[in-house]
Formats: sequence, structure tokens, C-alpha cells
Amino acid sequence: MSADLSELYQQVILDHNKRPRNRGKLPTANRVAHGDNPTCGDQCNVYLRLDGDRIAEISFDGSGCAISQASASLMTTQVKGRTGPEVESLYRQFHHIVTSGETPDEISDLAAFAGVHTFPARIKCATLGWHATLNALKGDAADATTEKHTD
Repeated sequence: MSADLSELYQQVILDHNKRPRNRGKLPTANRVAHGDNPTCGDQCNVYLRLDGDRIAEISFDGSGCAISQASASLMTTQVKGRTGPEVESLYRQFHHIVTSGETPDEISDLAAFAGVHTFPARIKCATLGWHATLNALKGDAADATTEKHTD
């Protein structure tokens, strides 16, 4: 990865951390899930309003490191309007990026997290909001925890 691209990706993460998108409780949510990363102390609540099988609205709140907060913010911008299977597919792509450092051929803001693979403990930070979102989509009331996943 070029130095310019790496710097651009850092800026994307910093921007989402400083100015998170879709942050706050969604009063019209019909699905809610909580995520917990005990390793780092990250907490993430995800609020969805499903319209049929599509995410009509999404928001998050919580606290944690810059990686977890920026990832949750970026995730909300990427999954709005998508179906559960589409979100699962996007999560698999994101998981591949953060665990391998490989980025898709097309430029995507999700690729900003490619550098996370060099810090294995931070993979849990980056995926926390995704796990909570997947639980919310399934209507799973159990807390999403990074300790139950192999990433």
C-alpha cells in the first residue's frame, strides 16, 4: 500500500472518530443490540429500523477506542438500505480486510481498516459494531461479544 493511500485511510478513520455518522439512539428503532469487547473495554449499541427486510435507518452509540467508534460509524453508512444477507456479505468482506490487510480492487472506505491486521487485538475493536448489527438483524437479544468470535 502506498504511503499516500495509507495516509488517506488514516484520515478516513480519524474523521469517523471525530465526527461519527449516525451516532445516537434511534427513537424509531424496531431492533436493538448491544456489543461488548471486554479485551479493550469497547461498548456499542446498535439501533435499526427495518422496513421489511431492509435497514431503513441505523444508528449507534457507545464508547471505546478510536478504531471501534470509527468502524461503527463507517459501518452505519455502508449498511443502510441493505438486506440482512447483503450485510452479512459486506461483513465477510470487511472481516477479510481487517484480518488480511488485503483490500478489494475497487476503492472503498472499508479498506481504511486494512492496517488493523497488523494489530490483532484491534480486530475485535473494528468488528464490534458489525457483530452487534448482525445480532440486531437476527433479532438476537443476547449481547454481541467479541469473545465469542474467532476474529
